[in-house]
Amino acid sequence: MRFALAYGILPGEIVPATTSQVLMSQQQDFAASLREWRKRKGHSQLELAGRADISQRHLSFLELGRAAPSRDMVIRLAAALEVPLRQQNALLVAAGFAPVWRQTDLAAPELAQIRHALDFILAQQEPFPAVVVDRHWNLLLANAGAVRLVEFLVGPLAPGTPVNLADALVAPGVLRPHLTNWTEVAGYFVRSVEADAAADGTSTTAELLKRLLAYDGVEAALTAPPPTSGPVLPMLFRKGDVRLQLFTTIATLGTPQDITLQELRIESFFPMDDKTARIFRDWLKAGGAKAAQS
Repeated sequence: MRFALAYGILPGEIVPATTSQVLMSQQQDFAASLREWRKRKGHSQLELAGRADISQRHLSFLELGRAAPSRDMVIRLAAALEVPLRQQNALLVAAGFAPVWRQTDLAAPELAQIRHALDFILAQQEPFPAVVVDRHWNLLLANAGAVRLVEFLVGPLAPGTPVNLADALVAPGVLRPHLTNWTEVAGYFVRSVEADAAADGTSTTAELLKRLLAYDGVEAALTAPPPTSGPVLPMLFRKGDVRLQLFTTIATLGTPQDITLQELRIESFFPMDDKTARIFRDWLKAGGAKAAQS
């Protein structure tokens, strides 16, 4: 990529590109990205110009590559389009600027207070399950209630085993054998991943969606009529004589200024009936699902 920007390639020779050629290439990259984001968000040029407090003429020149944006203009347009922080960095790079948003490891010392808050949320959810995942449903944190549920359904996992909850839900051999309304739940979930892929435009989300769509039964789940009864779609688990009815909520951080934090999701599971609630409380008292059954 750097070579292609720095040199013009002609048959039989390599000719160094001029500064103006490099800048023009960057302007075209940004222009195409800006047009794509505006169309993805469903805004006309006039609407976006109003949201960003710039003239429609200037926006048109930016989208045509006839004007070069400043760093502040890129950030202003990205904010007006509600572009996620990760993709804001990509827009800045396309315009020839360095990224401004950091992606910090969740275990880093500077995120210690955030970790304390997440641990507090997970602990408050006990004895019911709660997990923290990233935008692609990779498991980052889980409370003991989530561990007890997984151990009951599929058995214990080795410490450090990477878990992707999207695959665990949709793939044939993990949660699916115990989820009696898998068709409805999987259809709803995969449609949410489709929305994520359309919203963020990243190859990673697109690859996740492609992987989920390839699992047996998913296409049929997507075309099945959605359930219309009940206030929420529950997850109905059954293993042996034990039946569990759960619904979930998903929370995010309110004002993130770090890519890692913006992409965090906190999913909490709640019982739909008193029987399910008693089972989880019994598991807690017994020290685990298997202990409660013995």
